[in-house]
Amino acid sequence: MELHELLELTLSGMGYELVDVERSPRGKLLRVFIDKPNGITVEDCAAISNHLDRLFTVENVDYDRLEISSPGMDRPLKRASDFARFTGELAKLKLRVALQGQRNFIGILRGVSDEVLKLEVDGAMLDIELGNLEKARLVPKL
Repeated sequence: MELHELLELTLSGMGYELVDVERSPRGKLLRVFIDKPNGITVEDCAAISNHLDRLFTVENVDYDRLEISSPGMDRPLKRASDFARFTGELAKLKLRVALQGQRNFIGILRGVSDEVLKLEVDGAMLDIELGNLEKARLVPKL
């Protein structure tokens, strides 16, 4: 089973959402970003770390160091469900292919349907295909 699939299955069964997985260039550092509706605590990170440490031993996942973290205030948005969950929030997007001569946008998420994101930028509504997104993150509220 692929690592991402293994993590997705395991974490969802524990009531958490897998946000992202990062491996260092040599693959020895494994960083797992998790979330849940009420946010992540240090105790959540410790519990997940202990569970994944045992799971990775059984599944022969090769790593030297495991880090568990919340996605932070500038949470990455990856799936259609992320965009739906954070409708109404301010987000920063970078596109693979320019739209209206521009690749970078900051706007309010207005929903997602049929793999097309509605983004309000300066009062104008843009339709952005999710497949055209290179990066998307929430803009932190300070």
